[in-house]
Amino acid sequence: MKISEKKSFGLLGTRIDNFSSVEIMKKIHFFLSDNHFHQIATINPEFVLEAQKNSTFKKILNQCDLNVADGWGIKLAFARFGKKLRTRIPGTDLMRKVLNEAEKKDLSVFLATRKDGLSHWRETQNALLKIYPKLEIAGDDIDPKNVKYRLPNTKCQVLLCNFGAPDQEIFINSQKNATIRLAMGVGGSFDFLTGKAKRAPKFLRQIGMEWFWRMFQPQKWSFKKERIKRIFKSVIIFPIKIIFNLI
Repeated sequence: MKISEKKSFGLLGTRIDNFSSVEIMKKIHFFLSDNHFHQIATINPEFVLEAQKNSTFKKILNQCDLNVADGWGIKLAFARFGKKLRTRIPGTDLMRKVLNEAEKKDLSVFLATRKDGLSHWRETQNALLKIYPKLEIAGDDIDPKNVKYRLPNTKCQVLLCNFGAPDQEIFINSQKNATIRLAMGVGGSFDFLTGKAKRAPKFLRQIGMEWFWRMFQPQKWSFKKERIKRIFKSVIIFPIKIIFNLI
């Protein structure tokens, strides 16, 4: 299922697909039914900025089967260039939609979790089974820097990875095999499931202030520093580049 050029937009060199919610779900249905590998990315301002300096990451994003807009900044960027963003879906919400469909279709899921992250795969598995009791789930705790890692010989059709960008997209792209039908990076979504992190209240998410909530959440100092850097890029650097169209 090819992406129509009329329904995609190159934002500072990174392709973002501008589909309705219905069209996005149709593509997910197709990916989960097709016996080929499909990669989904949820694009936020950090992705766009990273892609400008990381050619490998940029190439992977522009070759993804579906790039969904995630982040209030993307919506504002579309408006800056005279475009109307039809749908913005946070990665956590899109992951839930994928898992709902996977359970309905009796497909199994592999969780690729960051070894030094907050939530290990067994914890995430237990949290998911409370929501999706019929879902078959396998997984592994992985070092993101282990470029030689290959998925174990499982029959999982869905791959979810929480390394954070760009590591998760690069990892996913290196794990193409005959069984995986749909793969996507989910960032901190596993931590929301396990309760290791709290998601921002809905009203803050709706007005694009989720970053403000995350800045004050308790976490390891090393992750805290990384979070502050990412917030600075998203709310300061990204708008400057968008306003002045700095490619």
